[in-house]
Amino acid sequence: MTHILLLSDTHGYIDDTILKYAKQADEIWHAGDIGSFEVTDALAEIKPVRAVYGNIDDHKIQKEFPLDNRFTCEQVPVWITHIGGYPNRYDRRIREEIKQHPPKLFISGHSHILKVMWDKKLNLLHMNPGSCGKNGFHQVRTMLRFDIDNKEIKNLEVIELGKR
Repeated sequence: MTHILLLSDTHGYIDDTILKYAKQADEIWHAGDIGSFEVTDALAEIKPVRAVYGNIDDHKIQKEFPLDNRFTCEQVPVWITHIGGYPNRYDRRIREEIKQHPPKLFISGHSHILKVMWDKKLNLLHMNPGSCGKNGFHQVRTMLRFDIDNKEIKNLEVIELGKR
């Protein structure tokens, strides 16, 4: 079983509370708008990090992290991208690819809106962890944690980090 901490839209912000949850994970996944290497460096000191760059990330972060990160965790195919949309409203850039080659777990950030939805048409789970940073219109900082056990995604939990 792999314990995952999923976060997004840090916009350069990292604090002890985020790091406390990072220590409880096996892997940390960041869905873009990292904002600063201070964020990913602090997380990588604790556990392995998988990340993508977002629309606010500079060319240095874009060289370090991909736009799309497709991989398999245990037996779950995963696709992380920053601007991806959600079921029935996927971003134009990925719309055909996700229909042709859907993952079991599709993760995006960008909206700062916490959202977990099942896509019945593509038989996949979509997650957006909201934002754990302090920049943006969101009121409450959020992250997600969950487990991947063989082919199953389970024990999903919303972590609220307080007001931004």
